[in-house]
Amino acid sequence: MGLLDGRTALIFGVANDHSIAWGIARALHDAGATVGFSSVESLLEKRVRPLAASIGATFVEPCDVQSDDDIRAVMAKWQAAHGRIDILVHALAFARREDLEGTFVDTSRDGFALAMDVSAYSLVALVREARPMLVPGSTVLTLSYYGAEKVVAHYNVMGVAKAALEASVRYLAADIGPEGVRVNAISAGPVRTLAAAGIAGFKKLYGSFADVAPLRSNITPEDVGKTAVWLCSDLSSAVTGEVVYVDGGFNVMGVPLGED
Repeated sequence: MGLLDGRTALIFGVANDHSIAWGIARALHDAGATVGFSSVESLLEKRVRPLAASIGATFVEPCDVQSDDDIRAVMAKWQAAHGRIDILVHALAFARREDLEGTFVDTSRDGFALAMDVSAYSLVALVREARPMLVPGSTVLTLSYYGAEKVVAHYNVMGVAKAALEASVRYLAADIGPEGVRVNAISAGPVRTLAAAGIAGFKKLYGSFADVAPLRSNITPEDVGKTAVWLCSDLSSAVTGEVVYVDGGFNVMGVPLGED
């Protein structure tokens, strides 16, 4: 018996086999959940559909999360196929490369609005459209990063968007908690993903992380997936509105020092 036997999970944001979202998808599937996927259309056929097929998932739909019509269309297809959503995973973030290379003060108005829309507001939009299918015991899960809390070099507008995302988690948890639905975020340490490749200086950040994190190791999508299973299972039935760090303890360090 798996922890998630009989449950359904709809995951937005898988980009490739290195995605944190894919690590979560595999973990949920291994725990017994029936998994479906939605991602940007350009990634669907070449990257997402083969991954879905590898775990026997048949629900794969395109979605531009800046379009309410697209979101409604995906939710309508999911409702027709499964009727309810036990687990909704939001693994979506985007900012223009130029807004991650310079200084935060130089962020353009359009760039700020784009990062906030895709990275933070999309969670609100997904939950609103999914709400009729969320049932007591359902879980909403999103992904954040330490740059939401502290300044991280070159994270810039994405840090502000993630801060808004974490605040949204708390407000959504308060809104739909009375319906028995939980909303949480995982704040993972740096992971080599397609999104991370767009952050200037990421290789240096990734390379030094294991030298200062208390557990002295880098974070993998599998690490995040295991925590996701816990947050989506009854083992965390009284946990909502939280940001759970999966970063080897990095966030507890005040003035981290590497090994001598």
